[in-house]
Amino acid sequence: MSDDYAKAIPVTGPESVPYWEGAKKHQLVIQKCGKCGHHWFPPSTVCTGCGSRDINWVRSSGKGKVFSFVVFHRLYHKGWDGEVPYVVGIIELEEGARMLSNVIGIPVEDVKCDMPVEVFFEDATDTLTLPKFKPV
Repeated sequence: MSDDYAKAIPVTGPESVPYWEGAKKHQLVIQKCGKCGHHWFPPSTVCTGCGSRDINWVRSSGKGKVFSFVVFHRLYHKGWDGEVPYVVGIIELEEGARMLSNVIGIPVEDVKCDMPVEVFFEDATDTLTLPKFKPV
């Protein structure tokens, strides 16, 4: 592993630091409201369900389903050269939060909505680990 990652590197903000620290440990963490119990992603400074600031980071099961997806057949970034076509999906986690990620380990034509998936961690560089999803 090195820092020669050819794809775009996510830009992190202070509210997402626990998410990226969890990913580095191969743990998928999301926010949960201490007031209403709502889970969400991406990170925010208030609950997206009730507006409370009583926010906790909790470990997700990493299991979910493909809520929606798109197959990219065109190269939009040189880092994906040789990997087209690829799938970007909205994954609905068991906890209810939805997140955008790649669906890997399956031919693109076999990806379906409601398909069960689980998180897989790609150590992209020495400092960046990306959660992706593969079929169960």
